[in-house]
Amino acid sequence: MIKLVVSDIDGTLLPYGETALPQALFPLIRGLERRGIRFCPASGRQFHSLRRLFGPVEETLTYLCENGAILYGPGREEAAPVLHQTPLPRAAALALCRDILALPRCELLVSGPNCSYLTQCSPSFVAHMRGFKGNRVEVVEEIASVNAEILKVSAYCPQGTGPAMAALGPRWGEEMSMAVAGADWLDFTLADKGVGLRGLCRALGVPLEEVAAFGDNWNDVSMLEAAGHPYLMAQADPVLKERFPRQCESVLTVLEHLVDTGRLPKEA
Repeated sequence: MIKLVVSDIDGTLLPYGETALPQALFPLIRGLERRGIRFCPASGRQFHSLRRLFGPVEETLTYLCENGAILYGPGREEAAPVLHQTPLPRAAALALCRDILALPRCELLVSGPNCSYLTQCSPSFVAHMRGFKGNRVEVVEEIASVNAEILKVSAYCPQGTGPAMAALGPRWGEEMSMAVAGADWLDFTLADKGVGLRGLCRALGVPLEEVAAFGDNWNDVSMLEAAGHPYLMAQADPVLKERFPRQCESVLTVLEHLVDTGRLPKEA
């Protein structure tokens, strides 16, 4: 029996380049709730950004944000309880920030509990994070001046993440969880989506065996491995397809079956 559905957003529920979720999703989430099944977005995105996407049902959901570094329970945005968070050690986070700022053609994004901090960045990047991503954003002169916990440090790499991985991986890839998130983001946390999912299941009292999870990229692997019923999107990397044989073209199609029958579709 499924008690919890967790889903990645970009590339899974939301095609890359689009800004609005399909309206058909919201009645399905309500249908899941009537069956006693919770729905949780699981994303590298910020809490505020996720809530904006899920506006019609935003107060009823739990949220796995910043690649699992912080979990929120249901409620109004300013009152939603933090179920768990995993901050980065401050000194290490600031050192990583300096290394990212030294990279050519990369932008730095630092994630607090519900604000993104930018520095030494282009106006177009600020506009991208505020407008396209829907984040709460603060531009600061120095990241060291940020008083909030640092949950995630990210390199935005419009030319691709390969050079940033080669430059940052030898020093930071083992000390932190380094994850490719889409074609142009490289994220660093102490948590990952698998850690976040386990923490969420403990908080909700849901066994991992009763979780269906959907993802499309490498930063979803730990979540898919932890969930009892993982689904990989059909357009994912062929290497991932070898690891996760259960695949789907559309999350909504699977959710429709779950709402109608109370069960997941049978595997082909």
